[in-house]
Amino acid sequence: MDHASDERRRFDELVLPQLDAAYNLARWLSGSASEADDVVQEAFLRAYRHFGSFHGEQPRPWLLAIVRNTWFTTCQKRKSAGEVCSYDDLHENQPLPAWHDGQDSPEQWLLRQEDVRLVHRALEQLPVAYREVLVLRELEELPYRDIARVADIAIGTVMSRLARGRRMLAAAVTALQQQGTAQEPAHARPPSGALAPAPHPAGETGHGLQ
Repeated sequence: MDHASDERRRFDELVLPQLDAAYNLARWLSGSASEADDVVQEAFLRAYRHFGSFHGEQPRPWLLAIVRNTWFTTCQKRKSAGEVCSYDDLHENQPLPAWHDGQDSPEQWLLRQEDVRLVHRALEQLPVAYREVLVLRELEELPYRDIARVADIAIGTVMSRLARGRRMLAAAVTALQQQGTAQEPAHARPPSGALAPAPHPAGETGHGLQ
């Protein structure tokens, strides 16, 4: 087997199984199914071109870092062209919405099965920097070290953004409930955890990768 064939085999074995995680992160970052497909397509091309730099580390955080960087680069180009992009400027000192001790903890909000759709709507309202660490931790179940690598931030920043993001998420859920926007019958809610993977559009079964 020649070197190129061996590289392709290793890529298929190690990287292709991470396709769903890559799409899920791109979908939550971009907020658009079609844009997520484009980001994942470009990220996999980049990953294949630079697979020689992969030296046995965990393939999922390695690929997710490429997905995140691909989306960020695309977003920056769109901003430069005067287009709207969903990447938010961070305001670490921005006051948080009120959080009262008598309510459920942020972790309970994340795990309460009956709040799946509501939590998804609240999560979409968060700044991307907080949304991405929540998705990587609560959905992809990455350790802090890998989240730091994907998001290119220090582990301490990962921890602070997770804590702040959970509080912001819980406050957003509370606000949506108070607005009465979550009135739907219980049987219509999906039977999975609160942070479920972003669904692929109906009728689509793949991500356009060959």
